[in-house]
Amino acid sequence: MNVLASRGQLRASFFRWALLTVPAVLLLGFLSGRAAPGGAENRWFMSLDMPDIMPPFWAFPLAWTILYLLMGIALALVCAAWGARGRAIAITAFIVQLLVNVTWNPVFFGMRDIEMALMIIGILDLLVIITIVLFWRVRRLAALLLLPYLAWILFATVLNWQFLELNPNASSSGDGSAVQRVEL
Repeated sequence: MNVLASRGQLRASFFRWALLTVPAVLLLGFLSGRAAPGGAENRWFMSLDMPDIMPPFWAFPLAWTILYLLMGIALALVCAAWGARGRAIAITAFIVQLLVNVTWNPVFFGMRDIEMALMIIGILDLLVIITIVLFWRVRRLAALLLLPYLAWILFATVLNWQFLELNPNASSSGDGSAVQRVEL
């Protein structure tokens, strides 16, 4: 016998990893959202001019729950790929992009810094592409599970840019409402 583990052992390894990674990714996403609530809960955000492509508010928690679930499963697939070349760097890339991901919400909604949030999400776009490439080398299914996430954050990047275009003076207003400047 020239295999390191049986199919059953590999399946068990995936499920053990998934029991760790899926809740961890979901929890980090939830905590990021709670750190600085967005949508209708945020007066500053509600005072902004909304882009035409803005989805309904209910779509965001639904989409992010599904995406974080897929991300956790993808990570579990890579973590369970014992002995795979590139496994450690793929896991590291995932962790880095996830940490960047969870900073966007507090920066945009908490700090009210649309420009910095746009920089963060631009970096996130690149990091997710890198993570997908690295996951592809370890487990192709894991990379494919990240494609909806990439599509969503690319859309979110456009949305962030449109918020900046429509609200050029709204960043860092400080008092919970958008700043209106009047020139005399």
